Amino acid sequence: MPTEWQPTQVNNPSTGQPFTEAGAWSFIEEKLEDGQHLEEVELAKPPGRKGYVMEIRLEEGKPKLYVKLQLGSGKVIGRSFHYTRHQ
Repeated sequence: MPTEWQPTQVNNPSTGQPFTEAGAWSFIEEKLEDGQHLEEVELAKPPGRKGYVMEIRLEEGKPKLYVKLQLGSGKVIGRSFHYTRHQ
């Protein structure tokens, strides 16, 4: 189901190393607890379902981190975790 779940291709700003799977989820949790803006969107796959998007500035002058989540079956599903393609 994930479309671009690529935490190992994104550098963690705290360590300068790529995120691990667990590190990506910890980072998402931290940002949500800090009040990071979360935008509700309609998903293309599956059509009509809701998703939730965050664009997070990791470093000034660099692309943002794009995170898309979906709620399903009593859990949070990671759909996207990658750099944005625009600034």
